[in-house]
Amino acid sequence: MIELEKGEQAVHDAVVAYLAGLRAGTACTKTRGEVSGGGAKPFRQKGTGRARSGSSRSPVWVGGGTIFGPRPRSFAKKVNKKVLQLALKRALSERIVEGDVVVVDAVALPDHKTKNVVAILKNLNLADSTVMMSLPSLEDQAAVVCATGNLSNLVLRKAENVNVYELLRFGKLLFTKDALDAFIQRLA
Repeated sequence: MIELEKGEQAVHDAVVAYLAGLRAGTACTKTRGEVSGGGAKPFRQKGTGRARSGSSRSPVWVGGGTIFGPRPRSFAKKVNKKVLQLALKRALSERIVEGDVVVVDAVALPDHKTKNVVAILKNLNLADSTVMMSLPSLEDQAAVVCATGNLSNLVLRKAENVNVYELLRFGKLLFTKDALDAFIQRLA
């Protein structure tokens, strides 16, 4: 399962595509046709000594439109499924080799207290690093979801939603056995 020979470019492409997909692409300016006003000719064509003008919303004028300004668009980039799968495999392999992946049987909390999660992280020597905790599903783990909500150094993810960027971003990766199995099935 460990892949260290190829996939460096795949990891790069996957991270670039993920970050590009986060961009809103909502910047918008008005052209001379969209700016309100400018219907009448501002002054007559000849005899004033000024340059001829047909609209007060010309881009040359103050209050006029913008030439070639930004328009709403999508920054999304396409990454093929096999390339994305290779990137996930390579990123996880690198983190395993570096010793940044921690696997536990399960995360069972008696109640919704944050101090219980902090105690678990201290026992695993993960209290000082940023951690991504992956669970097989979050629906049946209400106690864990509530208890981790206030921790700034911990992020919860379902095993099926873990992406390449998050595999590389966090200092340590904490998987339950079921979550790791579900994640490895994505790579097969």
